[in-house]
Amino acid sequence: MYPHNDHSTALGTVSGTVLTVVARIDSHDYLKTVILAFVGAIVSFVVTLFLKWVFKKFQ
Repeated sequence: MYPHNDHSTALGTVSGTVLTVVARIDSHDYLKTVILAFVGAIVSFVVTLFLKWVFKKFQ
């Protein structure tokens, strides 16, 4: 016997939740999220370069 996987209920629940959240979020929040993601990516990149430099220095 093969288990029957019907993902339509889960897909409907997830898509409904996402659409509700998208409809309720203000455009100002989207801008803030984009800016914070950009700053986070830059900081992550700089920290990675710094740690590579530190590890090379001590090898």
